[in-house]
Amino acid sequence: MQIKQRILAVLTALTFLGAAPAALAEVKLAVVDVQSAILNSESAKKISAQISGEFTREQESIKKLQTDAAVLLERMQKDGEVMSEAEKRKVQQQIESINNDFVYERQKLQRSIEERQKELFAGIDQRVQSAINEIVLSDDYDIILPRQAALYVGDLYDITRKVTEKLNMIDAKQ
Repeated sequence: MQIKQRILAVLTALTFLGAAPAALAEVKLAVVDVQSAILNSESAKKISAQISGEFTREQESIKKLQTDAAVLLERMQKDGEVMSEAEKRKVQQQIESINNDFVYERQKLQRSIEERQKELFAGIDQRVQSAINEIVLSDDYDIILPRQAALYVGDLYDITRKVTEKLNMIDAKQ
């Protein structure tokens, strides 16, 4: 009797082991680069253009500082040999002052842009999750992983473009 039970247990185990690869073969897997999906969406492009327009004056001011510094540096290189030490110090101080202004203005602009992006991108997480959920339901995916978690993924498994398209559709409805 014990032999029959052992044989039955072995046969049952073999049946489960034989079925496991078939079950694994049915898992539908995909990856998504969420950041790319967001940045390629129409709303992100509009937001980027809006932000760029909002800070045009500041960007022009920073470019002017760069130009002013470049002019002074060129003057130092061109006329440095004939300048007195006092003139050289004065020009170097001007260059340092412009450089300090440049660094300050650039950091201030970066902070302002980051704050504005946070405001404009508020709620994007929910829209991305909705887009992914719709794709999961329509295409019957079992697992969706971040693209960065994979060492290699063929294009067939990358649904980033689909997520971007869904985001565009969701944003168009709103």
